[in-house]
Amino acid sequence: MIKFLKGPMEAIENVEIFPIISFLIFFTFFIGLLIYVIRQPKKTMDEISSIPLENDDEPSVNSAS
Repeated sequence: MIKFLKGPMEAIENVEIFPIISFLIFFTFFIGLLIYVIRQPKKTMDEISSIPLENDDEPSVNSAS
């Protein structure tokens, strides 16, 4: 399978930069997401973590009658 990708990719000039660019995009996104989560107030995280445990007084739209 790799031979089908390797042949055409060798014809592209400066192809060795693509993995580096991919890594930098992933790393930047991951660090950005980490900073976003760390900067969230503790109250917000407590609310988000308790959402699945809350009881709804209203019937669910998907519930069978």
